[in-house]
Amino acid sequence: MPAALHVPERPALPRWLRLAAAIVPVAVTAAIGSAATQAEIPGWYAGLTKPSFNPPNWVFPVAWTVLYTMIAVSLWRLLGAMPRTGPSREGWWLALIAFLVQIALNAAWTPVFFTAHAIGTGLIVVAMLLVMVLWTIRLSWRFDRIAAWLLVPYAAWVAFATLLNAAILRLN
Repeated sequence: MPAALHVPERPALPRWLRLAAAIVPVAVTAAIGSAATQAEIPGWYAGLTKPSFNPPNWVFPVAWTVLYTMIAVSLWRLLGAMPRTGPSREGWWLALIAFLVQIALNAAWTPVFFTAHAIGTGLIVVAMLLVMVLWTIRLSWRFDRIAAWLLVPYAAWVAFATLLNAAILRLN
């Protein structure tokens, strides 16, 4: 008896809609971050005492450009992995909700830290962000391992940002 040929299902969302749904929240987050930091980098942030491991200012936009691209691709892949039916669909929705929560926390951190000058509250937000990114990786793994792996450098950067935020809080 011949083996059954498995033909993968088409994604539930059209490719262009998945692309927009992946790019828009990440682009909005990037825009919020950029707007919140522009005036604060040469003023308030420059006046803070920073630890010796604080990178030069030019590193941040370069790192975030690469990371935001990876985040958008990860979300695009996760959106394409949506099961049409079955019990795994609930798990996929949980992964998507976790993804959107971590994007919202990402968007919140910059205005909290830079605009409000709330270093302690920023530490709480970035620590929550780290937990949510790690949870998103875990939840996404089941549906698309490449999507999950694309978030690993982001998790590493957020872990570094958490350490940096904590050090800035301690020094100031």
